[in-house]
Amino acid sequence: MTDTTIALAGTAGDLGGRIANALVARGATVRALVRPHAAEADLDRVTATGAVPVLVDQTDVGAVAEAVAGAACVVSALSGLRDVVLDRQSVLLDSAVRAGVPRFVPSDYASDFTRTEPGHNRNFDLRREFWGRADRASIAVTSVLSGAFMELLDGDMPVLQRRVRRVLHWGDPDQLLDFTTKDDVAAATAAVALDPKTPRVLRFAGDSLSARDLARVMTDLTGDRWRTLRVGSARSLDVVGAVLKRVAPEPGEVFPAWQGIAYSRDMFSGEAQLDPLDNGRYPELSWTTVAQFLGRLAPATA
Repeated sequence: MTDTTIALAGTAGDLGGRIANALVARGATVRALVRPHAAEADLDRVTATGAVPVLVDQTDVGAVAEAVAGAACVVSALSGLRDVVLDRQSVLLDSAVRAGVPRFVPSDYASDFTRTEPGHNRNFDLRREFWGRADRASIAVTSVLSGAFMELLDGDMPVLQRRVRRVLHWGDPDQLLDFTTKDDVAAATAAVALDPKTPRVLRFAGDSLSARDLARVMTDLTGDRWRTLRVGSARSLDVVGAVLKRVAPEPGEVFPAWQGIAYSRDMFSGEAQLDPLDNGRYPELSWTTVAQFLGRLAPATA
């Protein structure tokens, strides 16, 4: 085993590719687990990161165990629903155990779902269920929790209403919300993967700020006065989500509209807030603030 060989699943995806880049930048050798019949474009994305593609049937524990043997850590950046988060990740976990890999990083990368109520956020429930499986395995597991991707503020999370210069919020306008850019999540995950003595969970946030703070940031960036606008209570989002789920269930989608509402509910209620933060564990990392991120966008967008 070498301390700088990392096996990575999901390298062809957005976050997985960023994690591969971050690992290679740290001098790691990255074995990218790729399906045998992967598209040429996926293979090109993997090799462009500097990772070494390893073609393997990711439903076969024995084959995956051979592919990850000798790695210091297996990292998952898989994204999907039950067939991926539970089934494919379980194969990956079992394979790491069989191969004697000492450490495993699951594909969590979210707000703190360990503190939220089960039953109203499907994606969190899947991660919570896999958490239980991972804890029963004979391998050291470290979950990286990093809040919402900061990139969501650029459109997919309808908090910033630029036309009317309002920051929407549900509940307390001073409730802190955690955001981290994908590149910063990737850099933190690479640091964790190469750290042989990590705890069960590490919490990172590029920035933690409230709706009121966001209004100040937007005022400073645009020169126009922004204000907060309370839409309802955090709990009222449960009703909105239930209606959306009935009208447009989209059960096969990873991020249907009602799932986004569930994420917002957990954030604005404060249940999923990251505390305490472990940003100081790796002093070499730098963290992008929301002001820095939004300031990089075109003036009209910011």
